[in-house]
Amino acid sequence: MDSAPLLVPALLGPAVLGPPVLNMVSALAVGALIGAERERRKGAGPARAPAGIRTFAIASTAGAVGFALGGVVLLSVVAACVAAMLAVAYSKRPHQDPGLTTEIVLILTVLLGGLCIPSPQMAAAIAVTITGLLYVKAWLHNLVTTLISKDELDDALIFAAATLVILPLVPDRPMGPWHALNPHAVWIVIVLVMGIGAAGYLAVRLLGARFGLPLSGALSGFISSTATIGAMGARALQSPELRPACVAGAVLSSVATIAQLALVVAAISLPTLSALTLPLVCAGAAAALYGVALTLAALRHPAGEGTRGGSAFSLRAALAFGSILALVLVVSAGLQAQFGGSGVLLAALAAGLVDTHAAAISVATLVAADKVAPADAVAPILAAVTSNTLSKILVAAVAGGRAFALRVVPGLVLIVLAAWIGTLALPG
Repeated sequence: MDSAPLLVPALLGPAVLGPPVLNMVSALAVGALIGAERERRKGAGPARAPAGIRTFAIASTAGAVGFALGGVVLLSVVAACVAAMLAVAYSKRPHQDPGLTTEIVLILTVLLGGLCIPSPQMAAAIAVTITGLLYVKAWLHNLVTTLISKDELDDALIFAAATLVILPLVPDRPMGPWHALNPHAVWIVIVLVMGIGAAGYLAVRLLGARFGLPLSGALSGFISSTATIGAMGARALQSPELRPACVAGAVLSSVATIAQLALVVAAISLPTLSALTLPLVCAGAAAALYGVALTLAALRHPAGEGTRGGSAFSLRAALAFGSILALVLVVSAGLQAQFGGSGVLLAALAAGLVDTHAAAISVATLVAADKVAPADAVAPILAAVTSNTLSKILVAAVAGGRAFALRVVPGLVLIVLAAWIGTLALPG
C-alpha cells in the first residue's frame, strides 16, 4: 500500500500532528537511540568511526521517507545507497580494520526507519533490542570467550538444534504398534529432559559450591538423582571427611527427582498430576525434611569448592531416555491391550528399575489418550518410583560403601513410604 498520499498532506498541509508525522518522529527517535550508543564507541581523531548519532538519525529518517514516498522499492534503493557510501568511506582507510558491526547496524537502521511507517511499535522494539546488544558488547565477549566453556557452547548448540530444527520436523501423529508412539511427544520429552538438566547445571554453575555439597546434590538431582547418588557416594568413599555433606546431597537429590517428576507429568497430563499431588507432596516433604536434617549435621563439616566445566546435559542419556520411553509406551500399550490395568502396573514396575520418569510419562500419556483413568495412574507411577528406589539403594551401596549406604538408604525408604501413605487419603 502506497503511503505517499497520507504523508504528503501531513508534511505540506496545516501543522497538525497526525499519525504520519508521529511515524516520522518514531523513525528519528529510532535512529537517535542506536546512534547514541554508537557515538560513545565512535572514538576520536583520525581513527574515529564515520557514523555517529547524527548519521544514524538521518539514515533512519531517510529510510522512513523512502518507504513513505516509494514503498519497499525506494527503501531498498536508499539502503543500497547507504551501503555504497559505507564502502567508499572505508576504502579511504585501507590500513584499518573496519569491522562489520557499525556498517550492518547502519543499514539495519535505514530499514527500521522504513518499518516505522507501517509498524512503529515493532521498529521501536527491534531498535531497543539492538541497542541493548550493542551496549553489552564487552559482557557478551567475556561470556562467550571466558565464562562459557567449549562443552557448554556445544551443549547450547545441540539444545538449539533439538528444539528449533528437529522438533518441528518430527511427525506429530500416533504410529507404531497399537498406535502407542507419537514421535513429536517423545521428542518433546527428550528436549524437556535436556532443558531440565541444563537448568540444574546452570544453577550449580551460577551459585557454585559455596553452600557445600548438599546444595550441589540437590541441584544435580535435576540431571539425574541416581547419578548424583553414585557421584556423592564415590566422593564420600574417596574423602571420608566429606561423607556427611555427600549423604545430604544424595538425599536432597530426591527432592529434585520429585519436582522433575511433577514437571514431566504435568507436561503430558494435568489430570495425572492432580491425582498424584498428595503422594508427591508427602514424598517431597519427607525427602526435604530428611535432607535438611542431614544438611544441618553436615554444616559442621563444610565441603570444599565444587569443580567447574563439563557438559550441561548428556545427549546420549537424553536419547536413551527417549528410547526407554518409546519402548515403555509400546510395552505398556501391549500389556494394557492384553491384561488391562494390571499390564500397565507391570510395565511401570519394570521400567522404574531404569528410570522413574520414563515410566511416569508413559502412564501419563495413556491417561492423555483416554486409555487409563487418572486415578488408575497413581499405583503404576508409584510402583515405578519404588522400583527405581531399589536401583538407587544398589548404587548407594556399590558407589559409597556401607557407611554411606546406611545413612542414605533410610531416607530413600522413607520417601517411598511417604508416597504410598499419601495414597491412603485419596478418594475412592
